[in-house]
Amino acid sequence: MNVGDWISHPANWAFIILGLVVAGAAFRVVTSQNVIHAALALVATLAGTAGLFLLLSAEFVAWVLVLVYIGAVIVLFLFGIMITRAPTGRDVALDHPRKAWATIVALGLFVALSWGSLRAFGTTELANQGEPTATETVGLSLLGRFVIPFEAVSFVLLAALIGGITIARKDLTPAEEVEREAR
Repeated sequence: MNVGDWISHPANWAFIILGLVVAGAAFRVVTSQNVIHAALALVATLAGTAGLFLLLSAEFVAWVLVLVYIGAVIVLFLFGIMITRAPTGRDVALDHPRKAWATIVALGLFVALSWGSLRAFGTTELANQGEPTATETVGLSLLGRFVIPFEAVSFVLLAALIGGITIARKDLTPAEEVEREAR
C-alpha cells in the first residue's frame, strides 16, 4: 500500500485528525503552567484516544476510557485540586533548569521507538482474524469472571476520595467552633 492509497481512505483522514488532536493536547498537558488547564488538556487527550479506539472498532475499550478515566479519575483529580485549595498557577520552584534536555531525550525516544516499530513491522497489514469480540461478551466476562477485581478497584477509588476529603478538611480551633455554634 502506497501513500496515495492510504490517503484515499476516509478512516485514515479521521485517524490523522484525531492523532493531531491527541498529540497537541498531550503536548499541552506537559507544557501547561496551570494544573487545571493541564487536567483539561488530559481530558482532550483521553477523548481523542477513545476516538482512536472507536476507529479500531474497540467500542468497549473506548467507552471504558471515557467512563473510567475521564468520568472518574479526572473528575476525582479536579475534585482533589479544588477541595484542597492547592495553588493552580505557575510555581517557579518546580521548574527544572534542564527542561531542554528532557525535550531532546523525549524526542529521541520517540524517534527510536518509531524507527524500531517501522523496522520490525514495516508495511505489514494486520489480517482480519474474524469478527471482533462483541461488547456484550466483554461485559459479561468482566462482570462475571472479573467481578471481584472490578469491585476492588471501586473500593480503591472510594478510599482515595475519602482520603482526599480527610486531608483537605480544615480542623477548626476551639475559638472557631464556639463562634460557629453561636451563629
